[in-house]
Amino acid sequence: MGIADTTFWWLLAGACIVLELVTGTFYLLMLALGFVAAALAAYLGLALPGQIATAAIAGGGAVAIWYAVRSARGRKDRASGNPDLNLDIGETLTVDRWNPDGTASVHYRGARWTVVQRAAQPPVAGTYRVVGVVGNRLMVDKA
Repeated sequence: MGIADTTFWWLLAGACIVLELVTGTFYLLMLALGFVAAALAAYLGLALPGQIATAAIAGGGAVAIWYAVRSARGRKDRASGNPDLNLDIGETLTVDRWNPDGTASVHYRGARWTVVQRAAQPPVAGTYRVVGVVGNRLMVDKA
């Protein structure tokens, strides 16, 4: 209940922060918030069961709130379709001829690329817009 309890909770909070810096797991920061709340509860003289409950409620609540916020935002596009990460997204290219298997080979950015249509459409020569990159294949839609 004295300074020893507060020190214990502060050390746990610090350990969570260090682990978060090493692993990059943001949820450890939320647990550290729970440990900080428990340290404050210990400083205010709350008994050990109350400190543990405070840590659980504050840390678990912070994790639940963060999870809900991230879920409500929805998932961002993967890197293969995210124009902020992949500068090919949105660029146009010309397909002269489609192969029978639904692919085409084009010269794009100084190299040969395999092109695949994202949607099942008839393979028609023309201008296409890059909508994704999967490995060494460009996913395209008709421009």
